[in-house]
Amino acid sequence: MTAKSEKKLECEKKLEESEAKAQEYLDMARRVQAEFENFRKRSMKENEEFKKFATADIASDILTIADDLERALAHADPESELAHGVNAIHSNLMKLLQTRGITEIDASGQFDPNYHEALCICDGDSDNKITEVFQKGYRMDSRILRYSKVKVTRKPQQEGDEKCQE
Repeated sequence: MTAKSEKKLECEKKLEESEAKAQEYLDMARRVQAEFENFRKRSMKENEEFKKFATADIASDILTIADDLERALAHADPESELAHGVNAIHSNLMKLLQTRGITEIDASGQFDPNYHEALCICDGDSDNKITEVFQKGYRMDSRILRYSKVKVTRKPQQEGDEKCQE
């Protein structure tokens, strides 16, 4: 082999090494760019979630005011001017809460421990039927702000019925 061909082989080897190194750096740059894009998307999503639920604490406090207004309406003369004023305030408050994505949890029908808190149990025709609502529950989108506090029925056990015990 001549010196020229050895030099050529050496240059080709260095070129291959340089191309491999350049490809490695390009792959690394692409990974960093993809990781940064994922970080940016995740940060935006977390920021939106934070903004959405940052008002949850104040909303829970406002719900107690809504409860107070409902109690005032329950004990006021429906024909009085005071009752009309309190009713208007309550309606405006509930509209405001709805525009913020806060809705009342349905407490009619069957008891669901994901949405309701059973405060007491009474005998009834069927199991787990809600008979009375002590305090309305509310949620903000999928997040529960306050569970509905309810009274639930339980079917009375017959004296002949025996439970299996092991």
